[in-house]
Amino acid sequence: MTAPEEATAARKAALRQRFRTLRRQLLAGCEASVRRQVEEVLAGQAAGAGRVGLYWPLEGEVDLRPLAGGLAGLDGRLALPAIDADRLLYRPWRPDDPLQADASGIPAPPAAAGNLRAGELGLLLVPALAVDRRGIRLGYGGGWYDRLRSHPDWRRVPALAVLPAGCLLEELPGDPWDVPFDGWISERGLEHRRS
Repeated sequence: MTAPEEATAARKAALRQRFRTLRRQLLAGCEASVRRQVEEVLAGQAAGAGRVGLYWPLEGEVDLRPLAGGLAGLDGRLALPAIDADRLLYRPWRPDDPLQADASGIPAPPAAAGNLRAGELGLLLVPALAVDRRGIRLGYGGGWYDRLRSHPDWRRVPALAVLPAGCLLEELPGDPWDVPFDGWISERGLEHRRS
C-alpha cells in the first residue's frame, strides 16, 4: 500500500468509528422519519419493474423490515443480499421466508432461493455510515457493494444509501474503486448525488 493509500485508509477508519457513534445517536430520534421517507420512495417503486433489494439491518442501521410486509405492489418483489464466499449477490425474499447466516454471519436467503441477475432488480437500498454529495458511501470497509456495482450490469441498477441526514458530508475520502451511489434517503427525503 502506498503512503497516500495508507493515509486514506486511516482517515476512513477514523470516520467509520466517528459515524458509527453519530449514526446511532441520530437514529434514536429520526429512525421512524427515515423509514417513512423510504416508504414514500418504495410506494413510487411499487408500480415500477424489478425487485427491490433491501438489507438485513445490523445494529445502528435503519431497520426497513417493518415496511416489507405492508407495501402493496411489492409483494413477491423483494430481495436481500447474501455474501457467498467472496462475492455479494441478491436472492429473492418474502418476510416469512426462512433465512440462514451468510458467509459474514448476516441473515440471508439460502442458496436454494436462487441468485438474481442485475436486470431483475429495479432498486437497491443500502445502509451507510455516511455519504457525500458525490454519492460516495462510507460502509464498514469490506467493499462488497463496490465490487458488486463495479460490474456494468449492476451499475445500471439505481442504488440509494439509507442514513440520517446528519451523516451527509460534502466530501469523503475516496478510493479509485469507489462506485458512487445515485443518491440517498434520510429523514429529509430522497436526494440525488451531485454530478
